[in-house]
Amino acid sequence: MPGQNIVVEREIAGRTLRLETGKIAKLANASVLATYGGSTVLATVVRADPRPGIDFFPLTVDYREKTSAAGKFPGGFRKREGPPSEKEILTMRMIDRPLRPMFPDGFVDEIQIQCWVMSHDGENDTDVIAGTAAAAALSISNAPFEGPSATVRVGRIHTDEGPKFVLNPTVSQLDYSDLDLVLAGHPDGINMIEVGAAEVEDADVLDAIRFGQEGIAQILDLINELVSKAGQEKVPGELMLPPQEIVDKVRQVCEEAMIEARQIPSKTERNERVKQLRDALLEEHFPLNEDGTFGQFKQSETARRWAVEAFRRLEKKVTRKLIVEKGLRADGRGFREIRPLEMEVGIFARTHGSAFFQRGETQSLVSCTLGTGKDEQIIDGLLPEYAKKFTLHYNFPPFCTGEARRITGPGRREIGHGALAERSLLAILPSPEDFPYTIRLVSDITESNGSSSMASVCGGCLALMDAGVPILNTCAGISIGRFTDENDQNEVFVTDIIGEEDFFGDMDFKISGTRVGITGIQLDLKARGLNVDQIEKIFERAKQGRLELIEAMEAVIPAPRSEISPFAPRLVSLSIDPEKIGKLIGPGGKTIRALQDKYGVDIDVDDDGTVIIASPNAEGVAACQAEVEALCEEVRVGTVYEGKVVSTKDFGAFIELIPGTDGMCHISELADGYVEKVTDVVKVGDSIRVKVIHIDDQGRIKLSRKAVLIDEGSKTETVGASE
Repeated sequence: MPGQNIVVEREIAGRTLRLETGKIAKLANASVLATYGGSTVLATVVRADPRPGIDFFPLTVDYREKTSAAGKFPGGFRKREGPPSEKEILTMRMIDRPLRPMFPDGFVDEIQIQCWVMSHDGENDTDVIAGTAAAAALSISNAPFEGPSATVRVGRIHTDEGPKFVLNPTVSQLDYSDLDLVLAGHPDGINMIEVGAAEVEDADVLDAIRFGQEGIAQILDLINELVSKAGQEKVPGELMLPPQEIVDKVRQVCEEAMIEARQIPSKTERNERVKQLRDALLEEHFPLNEDGTFGQFKQSETARRWAVEAFRRLEKKVTRKLIVEKGLRADGRGFREIRPLEMEVGIFARTHGSAFFQRGETQSLVSCTLGTGKDEQIIDGLLPEYAKKFTLHYNFPPFCTGEARRITGPGRREIGHGALAERSLLAILPSPEDFPYTIRLVSDITESNGSSSMASVCGGCLALMDAGVPILNTCAGISIGRFTDENDQNEVFVTDIIGEEDFFGDMDFKISGTRVGITGIQLDLKARGLNVDQIEKIFERAKQGRLELIEAMEAVIPAPRSEISPFAPRLVSLSIDPEKIGKLIGPGGKTIRALQDKYGVDIDVDDDGTVIIASPNAEGVAACQAEVEALCEEVRVGTVYEGKVVSTKDFGAFIELIPGTDGMCHISELADGYVEKVTDVVKVGDSIRVKVIHIDDQGRIKLSRKAVLIDEGSKTETVGASE
């Protein structure tokens, strides 16, 4: 009831999920405060009348993480939340994708969803909570949302009893999981999947989806309970669908020509022919009446607009009919056939690694850059700050589709596609211990006709191998589409979809992986949902495609290059005693700066004692490494050093063994015999070999030159005797 605070709650995966409405944001069409553990998200829904002339569904989803939710101040000078971060943008896309298909065809009322993170406990991440909260708010609103839907996360943790699936794993549990699966669904099936995985077998990912469905069912019951107590009556609104007489007219005039045009193999020629058909239709049958009254003009303008929409629907219907009933794809391929491939590596002279990847009319240029710890990206959000050692950036310029439009920075689509490719390749990267470089890939899409994100996966893998990154396995990505007839009775799955098959089809199911298993998934679905049996068929089709791609890629470069580019920094990693870090850095950074200037290197030191030395000059790296090892070496009794005399006294000489560490050689230990004066044997600046013969409780080091002379003399005598 309006104005009444209503709460429903249920235990999900050992924590209470609480949905509350009626108290907060009462002027919104609907609002839900969702709490899980100690994390809380406020989701609001506002509905507005459609904008004049609009011909699409204007659904807007916004998700923001307020730093106060984790008891933190925003960074920067202004100390105020700024533009959305990459994590926030990816979450907006994740919330949007399962909700958008669940509105009636022709619905164009404005729907705005805002999700604010009000509390974050550091363990229960709020992205999946926001997905459920948004669906719950839509379910109790008056918008014709055909839900409810719910979102869960599934992880897989390896225990002594074997692998175990975990529903809504905590942030700590995810650190030990080889699978991060986000799943959204409703009573009829699954309608959104996102996966990042460490080469998990296809069958195991299917089992994880089945496991996640059980959690979705529990949350759907909870949302239904909320709807029964607080749900508003649904108001469908006016559906913007073309009048039947215009639909019939367009079909009568254009259907046969459309069937012919949709079978032209070339994208450019096909689109040009379709454009000619549309222009002729509008000119001959739906002209603007500019000679009549204003009312007649507006009537002709409306009819013309409906004709454009009817033409688009006819093109979609013809495309689907050709595929489902006649088995004819627009470019003439078979259902399992991958477009022609062309690949090349090492195409740019001065990059650390580069690749050219073309599949049909989709083309990507990928560059790989290797850097040091200073090049890591610092991520600061609600969770503790951390550094990323691998980043993939995806660019989609206007010319890649032959368009001239405004040139801007990366939008939500570019960020989402880049994140998918990054997630897919992350699983095959070596550990930082084995390859301590920071890695950046840039995928520039220079031609696009479908599956450019999967081209980025393939091209990115080739560029990594060209750069000499010792990847674990070759990784490729493929997209699977789905088409059904008018009655949804017959369905076909097609491999490697082009842009128009994505536009006119039911889904774009992107799957990346290696021969071992899956590394990344993203499902975009226009139909209501998929069941697990359908997903299993799609997995089988995708595995066949990616294995074919891997074979083609390895024919170009079978394995990573044995050496990195001569233009990449040479980098070595060594470990020192953490107690020696201060000695390496020196007072005010004097020692480490001197080493960097002396050898022309960069030195990074971690708190755990890991030291990384980097420079394009391999000799400088090796020399610096030797000096750092010597500087931080623990002096032990019996070790012989080449030391430098730094001062002399009547009783002996002080000798620098390593920078910052001196020992004293008594006059009686300077030579094998009587020494009257220290300066008779050594003077300041001399380099001499000495042996450590004692270290007292205070760390004072006693040295002997005599012991070295005796040892070397005995060796000489022994050698002479053997001769």
